Amino acid sequence: MVLCFSVLQHLAHAAAHQSPSYMAGWGRNLIKVHTVQRARSAQARHLKVVPPVCMGRRSSKIATRKTSQDACKAKLYGKIGKLIVQAVKAGGTDVVGNPRLKEVLKQAQQASIPKDIIERNITRASDKSQADFQEVTYEAYGAGGTGFILECLTDNLNRSASEVRAAVMKAGGKMADPGSVMFNFQRQGQVFVSSEASEDQVFEVATDAGADDIVPANDEDDHLEGYKVLTDLTNYAKLYRGLQAAALPLVEDRSGLVYNPLSSVECDDQAYDQNEQMLERLLAVDDVDDVHTNCAGLR
Repeated sequence: MVLCFSVLQHLAHAAAHQSPSYMAGWGRNLIKVHTVQRARSAQARHLKVVPPVCMGRRSSKIATRKTSQDACKAKLYGKIGKLIVQAVKAGGTDVVGNPRLKEVLKQAQQASIPKDIIERNITRASDKSQADFQEVTYEAYGAGGTGFILECLTDNLNRSASEVRAAVMKAGGKMADPGSVMFNFQRQGQVFVSSEASEDQVFEVATDAGADDIVPANDEDDHLEGYKVLTDLTNYAKLYRGLQAAALPLVEDRSGLVYNPLSSVECDDQAYDQNEQMLERLLAVDDVDDVHTNCAGLR
């Protein structure tokens, strides 16, 4: 115990003039005071450690979702561009005499594709070195017992097969034989309506337009994204026009002819993350125009 000089002087004076009992009591009081001061000092220096608030994973999910949405829009532009090339090569640039091109240009207008992109692909089709595009579908297994269907429009089958296989394997997936995944899906026409519209409004308009089903679509955080309005392939054009005429907020890059899963597969976080990586890798392949999966919460 370290005492200041004045305290030592006081003790010496007391020892010379006071009784031993007085000195003992005074010493005990001094020790008590010093003990309390030390306790207070320790309390003042005590730091409360609070665990950090972890926002990284949620921010990462939001960023990933935004990246995926941007990739889907880019894929839609690329797909329609290739369809324009395919239509022009098959029937020329005259819209009157080429109903296939007329239909593709209508899709481009609905998707709000810039005019310069349309013109660039028409010019591209006139290039004799440009090969024709062919449609091809691949199937793959993902993590957690999930399945993937990959739609491609390619001018080089060998390249698309090689790049798709590499993307699947790098994400831990496996290529599947034709038909081994497809039976878990149903080919349908889908118009995606944003959650800005009310459920009652969507139901009323879609029913009048001949929809077969209306399915609420949630993201991975279980927040409502919108509504999948489904119909058979032959009624898709009528359904789309009906919803568009009602001025409902349609999401172009999630509308079209799709493979919808007959049932979704729930998987753990690790498998979900692996499937999400597989989706991103596949969308990064130029020849891949659309990816369908039965992994619950993905797309």
